[in-house]
Amino acid sequence: MRVKTIETSLILPSASPFSHDHALPLSHLDNDRNIHVTFRYLRAYVGTTTTFDHHPFQVIASALSSSLIHYYPLAATLRHRHVDDRLELHCTSGQGVPLTHSKVDCTLKSVNHLDNPEPDFVEQLVPEPDPEEGRANPCILQVTVFKCGGFTLGAAIHHALCDGLGATQFFNAVAELARGASKVSVEPVWERASFLAPSDPTRVDGPVREYLSLEKGYKRYGEVVGPIVRECFHVKDECLEQLKRVIFDKCGLRFTTFEALGAFIWRAKVKASGIPGDETMKFAYSVNIRKIVEPPLPAGYWGNGCITMYVQLTVKELIEQPIWRTAELIKKSKSNATDEYVRSFIDFQELHYGDAITTGKGVSGFTDWRHLGHSTVDFGWGGPVTVLPLSKNLLGSVEPCFFLPYSQMWITKMGSRFW
Repeated sequence: MRVKTIETSLILPSASPFSHDHALPLSHLDNDRNIHVTFRYLRAYVGTTTTFDHHPFQVIASALSSSLIHYYPLAATLRHRHVDDRLELHCTSGQGVPLTHSKVDCTLKSVNHLDNPEPDFVEQLVPEPDPEEGRANPCILQVTVFKCGGFTLGAAIHHALCDGLGATQFFNAVAELARGASKVSVEPVWERASFLAPSDPTRVDGPVREYLSLEKGYKRYGEVVGPIVRECFHVKDECLEQLKRVIFDKCGLRFTTFEALGAFIWRAKVKASGIPGDETMKFAYSVNIRKIVEPPLPAGYWGNGCITMYVQLTVKELIEQPIWRTAELIKKSKSNATDEYVRSFIDFQELHYGDAITTGKGVSGFTDWRHLGHSTVDFGWGGPVTVLPLSKNLLGSVEPCFFLPYSQMWITKMGSRFW
């Protein structure tokens, strides 16, 4: 199946959002090189007979134009500063967000509502800018309409601008306006450099130095790991409960799905890789720090508001110790997510940004998308039936694992999904 591109339009703000050209600084979390990637994902929507008279491309284009008054940095250009090579946003008049209108001659049902789709097909539904284009246009969108009236919204957003929660806040604003709202319910807050600024004097405490190192010349996403194959696995609720019950019987501890299944997948992945037993491996995952930092970040803050946490083991330890012990380490690592840890990470970035900060090799990235609010992004057709990430680089890992909200088409049959 081939997706046909009809047109690509540059969507400008419906009114001028500023009076003069300017640059916006990013926070030290935004400037973490581990997230200097373009993140690609899509949402799939089922059309209904009552909405066929409203074309998704036109509805989203109009709402996007109105929302860019509030979220105009998404139309700006990312550039490296000469003084320290950090990224900042350059905002000039006439900037917009590229929005592609595409169509495909099949129904969403015929491709199983993109639940575990064919890779060659799904890749055509999301823009894929190269690094240079991704900085020139940090937000690129694509609406693809299916024969049935359903559609997908593919997004390629540079991670330096926002994390998953920040992107969902933006898309919720577009969706509100698409449904007829006269204003957005949550006003975005920028102030990146002030809310998450380095300490004076800088101070690095806790486990930050244990996980981060300095290694000039190492390219975190340059590891050769062979072909990357995307697979989506459905895990039924009863299977998850059985796993957690077996672990509980072994150690008397209760774990979340992320802790138990994450430990299981991490061990299986490393065991299958054949990596020597004395190699050090890292389990990396993000923790939302919006309410952890002091003072808490304001409700409308849409920049990167997560910090990466780690569990570190040798291959031999990971494979030989019981799964419950690994799950326990993941659980305990969450206690490191404190205001002190966040400030230490920021200060470490301030002190050593030019020294090539890295988490090194052997990083397995895990991220939980089940609670990011994807289902609330309703442009007038209801929430998405499927949410699917396409990125392969995340948190210093070249083969990340995503815990996804299950497809609404399978809600009575399935439990969690991971991808």
